[in-house]
Amino acid sequence: MSEPSRPGAPVTYKQSGVDIDAGDDLVERIKPLAKATRIKEVLGDVGGFAGLCAVPGDVSEPVLVSGTDGVGTKLKIAFAMNDHRTIGHDLVGMCVNDVITCGARPLFFLDYFATGKLDVAVAESVIAGIADACKETGSALLGGETAELPGMYHEGEYDLAGFSVGVVSRPAIIDGKRAVAGDVAIGVRSSGLHSNGYSLARRVLLTSDDALKERPAELGGRSIGEALLEPTRLYARHVRAMLAAGDVEVHAMSHITGGGIPGNLPRVLPDGLGVKVRAEGFTRPAIFDLIASRGPVAEAELRRTFNCGVGFVFVVSESSAAAAMRVLGELGESPIALGDVVRVAGDTEFEARVIWDLP
Repeated sequence: MSEPSRPGAPVTYKQSGVDIDAGDDLVERIKPLAKATRIKEVLGDVGGFAGLCAVPGDVSEPVLVSGTDGVGTKLKIAFAMNDHRTIGHDLVGMCVNDVITCGARPLFFLDYFATGKLDVAVAESVIAGIADACKETGSALLGGETAELPGMYHEGEYDLAGFSVGVVSRPAIIDGKRAVAGDVAIGVRSSGLHSNGYSLARRVLLTSDDALKERPAELGGRSIGEALLEPTRLYARHVRAMLAAGDVEVHAMSHITGGGIPGNLPRVLPDGLGVKVRAEGFTRPAIFDLIASRGPVAEAELRRTFNCGVGFVFVVSESSAAAAMRVLGELGESPIALGDVVRVAGDTEFEARVIWDLP
């Protein structure tokens, strides 16, 4: 509640619910976080009206690539657990993992943090998570916006949006046009739900006030809250390694977000092509099976809502599939031989272009 004003006394912005001093304090706390993410192309420091970043001089025919996203109702889990350390990491992941699908190198990131009453410590924790993920992906935290909006949000809540910009040489763009029948789809594992499907997960799992503290046997000792807050994986280093490998021919890349494999993998394939998913020997994280059993949620609904354990997919030529598996293995991954690109009728519905050949 805003402070009351005395009759005849001048009304201040703080009495209206906006604390300029708190905002200035946050900017000062952010500056060293942003400085730690600086790349050589960045000009200037955080605090100006706009962030400046030069286009890398070693990229021929440079094309800028942009993406924006949020973290959806995963925020509700962070609020309920009062744990804000990794939600910013999720934000970067949801944006940068999209931008890299066309072969772009991430350049810089901006965030938008909006709340009813600014809690500087909470905001700093969120932005520290953003900065950590920026460092991991090679993105400069170029700037952002903190908005204190009295009356717009419930007490203790905030919203987040992020904006990622990358660069790729025009001849090097990966757009899926080279994909052909016989190519191989290779999956890189997710860490869990990442930042998609939380409205369904919350409805199914959070059936009591103490549900987030519950430790089902299926989760191996972790609580439901801990499993739901598991940070989104970042795939920039995987893309760099695959594109740098001289013996790997990457034809397409897909970030598996909301819509799962059926809603995302066909987006990067030409009309008339689909994927037959076999994924032999792959076991998905237990949180997905818990959601399925607690719902119950049908398998088809699970697959079209969640990533189900596959966070990113490379489509490579058949002749380079073994090399691609080797490159990912050298990064410490256990890559998934997801399936093969196959021909489908030109009028096949979008999601039906993923054909499940699983036991």
